[in-house]
Amino acid sequence: MKQNQILETIRMIEEENLDIRTITMGISLLDCIDSDIDRACEKIYQKITTKAKDLVKIGDEIGDELGIPIINKRVSVTPIAIIGAATDATDYTPFALALDRAAKEIGIDFIGGFTALAQKGYQKGDKILIDSLPKALAATDYVCSSVNVGSTKTGINMDAVRDIGEIIVEAAKLDDMSCAKLVVFANAVEDNPFMAGAFHGVGEADVVINVGVSGPGVVKRALEKVRGESFDVVAEVVKKTAFKVTRMGQLVGKMASERLGVEFGIVDLSLAPTPAVGDSVARILEEMGLEMVGTHGTTAALALLNDQVKKGGVMACNQVGGLSGAFIPVSEDEGMIAAVNAGVLNLEKLEAMTAICSVGLDMIAVPGDTPASTISAMIADEAAIGVINMKTTAVRVIPKGKVGEQIEFGGLLGTAPVMPVHKESSAAFISRGGHIPAPIHSFKN
Repeated sequence: MKQNQILETIRMIEEENLDIRTITMGISLLDCIDSDIDRACEKIYQKITTKAKDLVKIGDEIGDELGIPIINKRVSVTPIAIIGAATDATDYTPFALALDRAAKEIGIDFIGGFTALAQKGYQKGDKILIDSLPKALAATDYVCSSVNVGSTKTGINMDAVRDIGEIIVEAAKLDDMSCAKLVVFANAVEDNPFMAGAFHGVGEADVVINVGVSGPGVVKRALEKVRGESFDVVAEVVKKTAFKVTRMGQLVGKMASERLGVEFGIVDLSLAPTPAVGDSVARILEEMGLEMVGTHGTTAALALLNDQVKKGGVMACNQVGGLSGAFIPVSEDEGMIAAVNAGVLNLEKLEAMTAICSVGLDMIAVPGDTPASTISAMIADEAAIGVINMKTTAVRVIPKGKVGEQIEFGGLLGTAPVMPVHKESSAAFISRGGHIPAPIHSFKN
């Protein structure tokens, strides 16, 4: 890959408001394990502030040098449930406080990895971490959390699904922002640079740089030039645009890894919207010919977009990873917000779209009196889509307010219209607990 070729690509698209959404440094904490929680927390703080001390400075330098905004600089760490299991602690809030203190010291935007991987069952640290979530998230500013409750290989841990629904309700009562920093996965990936779901997998190198690119506005503007053309033309335009975006992300990632003296991990080429006008995934789908996202044809349009983004990305870079596709977070996409407010986009259509998109029901506000069992059932549905279709799915839901109200989060998190949920109970279903077995097609060996 020649640098001048990528710089030429940057010049071709710089007027279209393309940005690097995040440079995320993944840091292993396995060498910070200690039976004493205070010593473990100090080791964690020292390692993060040593390894990532120049992350923000280098990110800003590269952005200035290339003329490309690098919006966020973040850190992801080994799932804390693994680290905490070595201690006798019954509350992992001290780990969250150590992560938060480190994040503030190095000046990053978020730190992810207050995480439990409970897809097949609970180990000691998983349950303690999940029970610690409400207090830990309320007590910190920059810590993001995730829980993996299912995978295609293992099925779905319905005990964890039940418990996390109750935790989400409890967390929402303590702090408005907590649920926006908590995501529940099936088939979580180990190299995701995006928050709130980023964590550093145990199979990763000690320290790596992962890059998350964006660019919904770039794709939208490219499609404006081929209005009325066939889907063959649309697909080619999306693929070529994704190619250009990914090449730029690869350049930034390699520059950052070289200057920081760590390994380059992956480029995640997810189209991640923001609340700003002109930076919407919904508007891309509408540019394909839909009057408003959520109407019939939306899922097909999203399928084309997601697939061609992946094809363009893998042509451009052999280190594509993370989630890589299109995000549909309602509160972070002005087109999605408009469609919800117009009554065109509802939870049922969003669930259908999650069978196609990169993640799932993301940044969804539901009524504050929604039962925990209903939230758990939403998580179970999403996990089932991911497990059966061998893809990552997730839920980031915020129970707050009443239907029709607008919940303001500010910044990149935007505004969430409170959406109605079914009033019919799922409590008896969720109370069964246990385990939904892995699908038959998971047996590949």
